[in-house]
Amino acid sequence: MKVVIAGSAKLQTEIGQWVEYWNNQPSCEVLDQPKKIPTENFEQIYPEVYRGFYKNIPEADIFFVANENKDDIIGYIGASTFAELNFAIAQKIVNQKNIKIILAHLPAPEVHCYNEVALWLKLGWINEILN
Repeated sequence: MKVVIAGSAKLQTEIGQWVEYWNNQPSCEVLDQPKKIPTENFEQIYPEVYRGFYKNIPEADIFFVANENKDDIIGYIGASTFAELNFAIAQKIVNQKNIKIILAHLPAPEVHCYNEVALWLKLGWINEILN
């Protein structure tokens, strides 16, 4: 199964742990994950990284949100990760893509998209939460 991992690129240690976790699951292969982009040429590299990431989401069997704790917020989901999560859900509900959407953690109520995530869980658009 092909896995795309979303989350904050600033949490490279945690992302690396999740890449290892998924690559060690039977028949799983990580297609893409958040990458740290050097600040000195960020604007030149970012568009291609972003485009490539979005191209891989429709190819995935599993879309995993590595929403680790960040800035003292439990289950942090930032704007970019929320957009990617929306895109994965759109694949599921508009294109009938059989994609399993999994969160690492239930986000804290102070996460801006908490209400949407709670609704999507209730609707079954997000399949499960690991922790």
